[in-house]
Amino acid sequence: MTDAHPPIEIDAGTGPIPLGMPPETFLRDYWQKRPLLIRNAFPGYAAPIAPEDLAGLACEDGVLARLIEHDKASDGWTVRHGPFAEEDFPGLPDHDWTLLVQDVDKWDADLRALLPHFDFLPRWRIDDIMVSFAATGGSVGAHVDQYDVFLLQAQGHRRWQIDASPAPPLDFRNDVDIKLLREFRPTHDWVLGPGDMLYLPPGVPHHGVAEDPCLTFSVGMRAPAVAELLGDYADTLAADAPDELRYADPDLVLPADATEIDEAAMARVEAALRRLRMDDPDRFGDWFGAFITTYRSAVQPAPDDDAPPRAALEQALAAGARLWRHPWSRMAWRRARRGGPAAARLYAGGTAHALEADDARRLAAADTVDATLYAGLAEAGKATVVALLAAGHYRLDEEDAP
Repeated sequence: MTDAHPPIEIDAGTGPIPLGMPPETFLRDYWQKRPLLIRNAFPGYAAPIAPEDLAGLACEDGVLARLIEHDKASDGWTVRHGPFAEEDFPGLPDHDWTLLVQDVDKWDADLRALLPHFDFLPRWRIDDIMVSFAATGGSVGAHVDQYDVFLLQAQGHRRWQIDASPAPPLDFRNDVDIKLLREFRPTHDWVLGPGDMLYLPPGVPHHGVAEDPCLTFSVGMRAPAVAELLGDYADTLAADAPDELRYADPDLVLPADATEIDEAAMARVEAALRRLRMDDPDRFGDWFGAFITTYRSAVQPAPDDDAPPRAALEQALAAGARLWRHPWSRMAWRRARRGGPAAARLYAGGTAHALEADDARRLAAADTVDATLYAGLAEAGKATVVALLAAGHYRLDEEDAP
């Protein structure tokens, strides 16, 4: 039974990390329901990335980075977008600015190692780990997110204020380039140190300010807006619609007014649109699997024209090499409605592959493919690995071979 008044702050130091409670309890009492501050979610945590590394990454092409500065005297905010030049950073003051870099988990394997700690959530729901470095006083202002986020303090200290009231004010300021709240009335105020983590469901106003130079890791969720889902769904329906499927009126009778769009016409429009609907559950599932494995992805793996043929790949795996999944490759799987209880689809970067369920599950979960995993796949699974290698979802590393 759900606790009517679960605590908003707990200490995980003596309980299971990172939630301090069984995942089932967290999902029941907190997930998309109420915020939670978890002290010692990762006791003794040491950041695997340094501020200097983050600044260097923000200078690279293809990296999504922002630099936000706050002028406290005028309450003005300045936003600059990367890539930045190395000389941009030494000239910054020692206070009131924040560097934010998206998708750092795609660039840093040590940071990516955090993600298995969140396997109590569907992996396809996790978007990225954004890393922010803030100088003392640095902030991005009071704002609200429309997705779940876990804010792990990795280095230094940050003060977090949240408004957990039932109906907080959500109007935005119109005098700044970022979506900041016009009013912010905090109900809770905490200072987080390394290893502490704050969970926020969608729609909770929050404001973080660095107490000293600090790093914060934000594990954010993929939460497509209904408008985004509808847009992609409609595009897919339109692309697949046969040209002969059109508005038709074989039941037309003499109109009372030739210029009127009458109720019968509107009923025919509705009927024409209903014929486009994806009544096939597998077709509907394939659409969503393709959508969610590409949604909000800044980079897609590029096809590898030099990928080895199957025979050479199998020889390399047998010699001890392994395949490493591209850090930008997103995979998920789904049981198919047709084809028997073992039938499934593996989705990788918008493409669907028909496999046995066990093979789809193993490939979706595996960051690497070695000879043992490959040998255990059915024929369709092995062919899919070869296809994914050619599509850029894997990289063959023969240095693993003895």
